[in-house]
Amino acid sequence: MKVLERKNDLGLLVLRLSIGVMMLLHGISKLLKGVEGIKSMVVSQGFPSFIAYGVLVGEVIAPILIIVGFRTRLSAAVLAFNCFVAWFLVHSGDLFALNAQGGWAIELLGLFFFGSLTLFFTGGGKYAMSKKSMWD
Repeated sequence: MKVLERKNDLGLLVLRLSIGVMMLLHGISKLLKGVEGIKSMVVSQGFPSFIAYGVLVGEVIAPILIIVGFRTRLSAAVLAFNCFVAWFLVHSGDLFALNAQGGWAIELLGLFFFGSLTLFFTGGGKYAMSKKSMWD
């Protein structure tokens, strides 16, 4: 085995695990603390409050599916949409803003969004649980 040999499937596994685990931690926090704060944001934008529970799909269910590699492309699309909604509801004024250290003000959200887009385009790789559906 060559040290510098390309390992695309291993890279996809690392991406799935990192995006999935880090987003799942956000979701677990919402499971423990509730989604009341998100409900108020959703209602303030004119949407019905039940939509706030969609965050649990995007931050708990989708990351678990991404981690195990089941319907990775579909789950990644859900996660990317979740990131878009978070940007729209909370960070829409920060799209072109920099933080105090000079980095992008929404860089964590951006990393989740672009990481999930990458998984949407590539799929989960050979170390994924399922690989036969167009949504894998």
